[in-house]
Amino acid sequence: MRPSQQRTDLGGCPVAHTDYRLDRPAFETYELLNAERELGPAVWNDSTEHGFLMVSRYDDVTALLREHDTLVNDCVNAFDPTMTTPLLPNSLNPPEHNKLRRVLNPFFSPAAVKRLQPLARQRARELVASIAARPDKSVDLGVDFAMIYPTELFLALLGLPVEDGEMFLPHVEAIFGGFFASTPEEIEASGKAVEAIMAYFAEAVEERQKNPGDPETDLVSRLLSVTIDDQPLEREQVLTICMTLMVAGLDTTRSALGYLFHHLATHPEDRKRVVADPGLWPKFIEEAIRLYSLIIQDGRMVAEDREVLGCPMNKGDMVWLGLAQANRDPRKFADPDTFDMDRENLNHHLGFGAGVHRCIGMHLARAELVIALEAWHEVIPDYRLTEGVELTERGGQLRLQSLPLEWD
Repeated sequence: MRPSQQRTDLGGCPVAHTDYRLDRPAFETYELLNAERELGPAVWNDSTEHGFLMVSRYDDVTALLREHDTLVNDCVNAFDPTMTTPLLPNSLNPPEHNKLRRVLNPFFSPAAVKRLQPLARQRARELVASIAARPDKSVDLGVDFAMIYPTELFLALLGLPVEDGEMFLPHVEAIFGGFFASTPEEIEASGKAVEAIMAYFAEAVEERQKNPGDPETDLVSRLLSVTIDDQPLEREQVLTICMTLMVAGLDTTRSALGYLFHHLATHPEDRKRVVADPGLWPKFIEEAIRLYSLIIQDGRMVAEDREVLGCPMNKGDMVWLGLAQANRDPRKFADPDTFDMDRENLNHHLGFGAGVHRCIGMHLARAELVIALEAWHEVIPDYRLTEGVELTERGGQLRLQSLPLEWD
C-alpha cells in the first residue's frame, strides 16, 4: 500500500507517483520535474516507502531553505528518512553546523581555491593531451576525463596522494547508489563502500597524528588540531568529514562536466562563442548550473507537526526542496528551459542551495569547471556526440551515465 493511501490528512494536497530514483533517458527527468512543479505549491509523492512532500517553486524553496528550526537537517535525503550514511557537516543543524563550517571554510575559500589552480590547470592539460593523442579521436568523457580530474584535485585539497584517486571511483559510485537505493543489494554495496573509504581515511589520520602537516594547508592536520567549544573533534567525526567532502565533491563535479560537455557538443553556436572569448566561461557555467541542476532535491525533516504550504505534515516527515524545479520556474526565470547566459538574474539560481547550508565547495566547483573547459577547448575546440548513442541519466542525483564524444 502506498504511503499516500495510508495518509488521510493531506488536506487536498495533490499526489504524484514518479519515482525519481530510477534511471531515465537523458533529460526526461527535467520534463517530469517541470510538470509536477505546476501541480501545486506542494505535492505529496508516494513513490517511496515513507513518501515525501515536494516543494518546487522558486520563492517557496528559497524561503524553506532558510527555515532551520522547524525543517531540520537530521536527514537530508527526502527519499529515505531512515538513511544511516553519516554526512558532516550536512547533517548538522545550527549552531553546531555553523561552528564546523567555520573550521572548514578556509579550505574552500577563494584564496584556497587559487592555491589549487596551478595543479588543476596542469592536470587538466595533461589529461586533455593524452585524450587528444588517441588515434581513434574519441572518448567517453564521463569515464576518461570527468571522473579522473576532480578525484585528483580533491585528494590534493585534503593533502593526500593524488595517485590514490583510482581506488575511490568505484566506492563513490556505490555510495551514491545507496543514497537513492531501491534494492537491498544497492544498500549493502553502499555500506561496504563507506567502510572502505573510512578505512582509507583512518590510515591517513594515523599518519597525520605521527607526522602532522601544516594545518593552514593540510585539511586532515587541521581537523586533528582544531577545537570546537574547547573540545577536539572525535576521530569518527574527522573520518566522516573527509568522506563527506570527498564523495560529494567528486560526484557533483563529474556530473556537471557531463552536462556541460553535452550542451557544448549539441549547441555549436554557444561553443564557438566561448571558445572565441574564454572570458565568458564563468557566465556559461552559471547558466549551465541553473539549467542542468544535478542535485534535484535538498531534503529536510519536519521537526514538529505543522503545515507546509497548506499540507499537514507530521514530525519526522520529509520535505523535498526542489532545487532543479526552482531553477526552471517561469515565475523566476524568463523562458526557463532555454540556455541564456546573458539573462539578467544569472546568479540567482539555487544550484548550490541557499542559506547556511549552501554548498561549501561552490568556489572550488566553479574554478574546476572553468579550468577543465579552458584546457579542453584549447586543444579540442570542435567535437560532437558519437552518432547513434542513446544517453541515460542516473536517478536520485542526476548524471549522464556516459558521454561518448568524437572529433576529426
